Amino acid sequence: MRDHLRENLDRVIHNIEQARLSVSGHHIVKLVAVGKYTEIENIQSLYELGQRAFGENQVQQLESRANQLIELPIEWHMIGTLQKNKINKLIKLNPFLIHSIDSIDLALALDSRLQNSDNQKLDALMQINSSGEITKSGIEAEKAIELYHEMQERCTNIDFQGVMSIGANSDDRSEVQRNFETTYAVFEKLKKSGANICSMGMSGDYELAIKCGSNLVRVGSKIFR
Repeated sequence: MRDHLRENLDRVIHNIEQARLSVSGHHIVKLVAVGKYTEIENIQSLYELGQRAFGENQVQQLESRANQLIELPIEWHMIGTLQKNKINKLIKLNPFLIHSIDSIDLALALDSRLQNSDNQKLDALMQINSSGEITKSGIEAEKAIELYHEMQERCTNIDFQGVMSIGANSDDRSEVQRNFETTYAVFEKLKKSGANICSMGMSGDYELAIKCGSNLVRVGSKIFR
């Protein structure tokens, strides 16, 4: 399995390199390996192969894996929908980055709990629903800039680092590309407000996302399957 993981990781990294170089030699892209569908042993193996950033969709699974691999200085990302009743548990885990702040209500709830935890700080991204699909969480692209600024102003214990979105669930690549371009246009306007991360792209579309400006991709099945 280790050799299989090495081959998959090398292939994904190669594809990331090809895509980012098509944008610019100066365009740096971070890979977050998503361990949702794999065993803890494979995460450890991937760490030993050089991967450092890992993402989980659920707080409970993130907690379990972070505790099992506590001796490894892994950079943990919370990439899934955050439920308010899981906020306290997530704060204790102190993740490197939360990708999925999808409403002002969630941001305020998280900020309030952080204030009650000795003013702990956490880095986060605002999730944009650029596809408009009702099955996806996130803020409408038309409201994203205004709400990003409001969150920055009102949530003093959250350091907003940029935006995240998920491409449309569609075989029409032009539609997915439009979604990514919409998110990137918001990101561009937020750069002057300190935004530096544009998290777009998963196993099925990460190369397209990079070509649309993404500088962080979340890849799971292409590595672990």
